[in-house]
Amino acid sequence: MFKKSVLIAVALVSLGLAAQPVNAATKTHTVTDMAGDKVKVPTKVTKVADLWHASNPIVVMLGGADTIVATTQLIHDNALLTSLYPSLKRQAVPFAGSDVQIETLLKADPDVVISSSPAQVTTLRKAKLPTINAMFQTLPDMRKSITLTANVLNTKAAKAEAKAYNAQFKKDVQSVKDKTAAAKTTPSVLHVVGLADLTKVDGTKTIPDEWIKIAGGQNAITEAGNMLTVTPEAIVKADPDVIIVGSTTSAKALAAFQKDSRFKHLTAVKNKRVYGNPIGLFAWDRYSAEADLQIWWAAKKLHPELTKDVNMTTKAKAFYQKFFGQQLTTSQIKTILAGEVAK
Repeated sequence: MFKKSVLIAVALVSLGLAAQPVNAATKTHTVTDMAGDKVKVPTKVTKVADLWHASNPIVVMLGGADTIVATTQLIHDNALLTSLYPSLKRQAVPFAGSDVQIETLLKADPDVVISSSPAQVTTLRKAKLPTINAMFQTLPDMRKSITLTANVLNTKAAKAEAKAYNAQFKKDVQSVKDKTAAAKTTPSVLHVVGLADLTKVDGTKTIPDEWIKIAGGQNAITEAGNMLTVTPEAIVKADPDVIIVGSTTSAKALAAFQKDSRFKHLTAVKNKRVYGNPIGLFAWDRYSAEADLQIWWAAKKLHPELTKDVNMTTKAKAFYQKFFGQQLTTSQIKTILAGEVAK
C-alpha cells in the first residue's frame, strides 16, 4: 500500500495535479480525528469531499449539504436524500469500484476529505489532501464523530446542531430504556444484514447489538463482529424470538424466511415477528444519525405492549424537521417505516 501511495503521489506531481498544501496565508485549525490523528484543516471550509456513505447525511444534518463537492455512488443513488438535496446528485463520484480516482477527486478541489478507510486516508494524505477519518463502530463514538464533523465544518450552526443532536440522542436512549425497563421478557433478536444472504448477521460489539440492547432485547448471536457469516445450524440453534432484516420490507423479509426450508420453523418466523428495517436518508440500522429513530422503532417491535403511546410517524416527522429542516409527508414517513425506498 505504501509503494502504491508513493507512486500515485509521484504520478500526480508529474501531471501537475497534486493538491497543494494549505496556503500559508490560509487560516487553519487542528482537529483530532476518530483514529486519534491530529489533522490541520482550513478554518473556513467551503468544499468537502465526503467519501464515506454514512458521513454524507451527517454533513447534511450539520448544514453542510452545499459544501459537498464529491460523494459516493451509494449516496448519489439515494432517491430520498438527493430529492431533498439535489446538489448531491450533481457532485463528483471519484471512484472506480472501491478505488478512489485521485485525479477526479483533485478536480473537485476539496478543502478537506472525509473518509472511513485507514488505507484511503493514508493515500490521500500522501497526495497532500487534508483527510479526516470519521469512522465509528459504536453509538457513543457516533456522537464523537458528529462533533468532529461539526468542528471540521467549523460553523456556529454546525456545532450547535451537533450539540443538539447528541443531547437528544443521549436523552432518547435513556427514555427508551425507561420504557422497556418493565418488560417481563428480553426477546432474542437476530439482525440479518440483508436478503442477499440470510446467514450474514451482526454479532455482539456492533451498533445493531447496541440498539437491540437499548430497545430491551438481546442479540441471538453471541459471536462478536459486523456482517458475520454464520452457519444455518447456528441460526436454528439460536432460534430468535424476533428477526430484523436490513434494507427491505417486512413482507419481503418474512416471505424469504418462510420460503427457506432451513429457517421456516424458527420461532420468529412461525410467530411472524420478522421485520424489514427502515431506510431513510440512510439505512437506520447501522452508522446512521437516524439511530435516534431506530432505537424507538426497535423498542416498538420488541415491546409493543410497553410502547403503545409512541407514534413513529409523529416522531419521525419531528426528527427530520428538527435536524434536517425537512417536512416529510405522512406518505414518505410510512414508506420509510415500511422499509421501502422513499423518494
